[in-house]
Amino acid sequence: MIVEQIVGNIGMLDQLPPHIERVYLNSDDLVKRIQRVVTDHGKELGIRLKETKELTDGDILFMDEKNMIVVSVLPDDLLAIRPASMKQMGEIAHQLGNRHLPAQFEGEEMLVQYDYLVEELLKQLHIPYKREKRKVKQAFRHIGHRHDG
Repeated sequence: MIVEQIVGNIGMLDQLPPHIERVYLNSDDLVKRIQRVVTDHGKELGIRLKETKELTDGDILFMDEKNMIVVSVLPDDLLAIRPASMKQMGEIAHQLGNRHLPAQFEGEEMLVQYDYLVEELLKQLHIPYKREKRKVKQAFRHIGHRHDG
């Protein structure tokens, strides 16, 4: 089976079909428009999205009256950073920016993928954080840049 578009998201449905299969993806795979995946029931699928939309947790790849195939994002190893002041936020944002490390924000937390050097930096700067496994809603996006003069 080739999936060319996302049917919807499981979070928007009131009623679910009796049989649900899941495709488990790493957050990095959410940005891939073309990929081959296998459901938790062993069914092979090709994903070839026509639209440029990225996959998100809960996206429905297939659905009929009895069956559904849903994307489930695997938890990432993250540093959940909770700066205690604007100064701490500025310091860590500057340091992470210099490393070109992508970050996401949820509530009062800045989330970055685990990196032992960043963890050491957080300790040195006395910035509160927790290392934890957590699902992210979207892929960490690495953004290219240039230093023009």
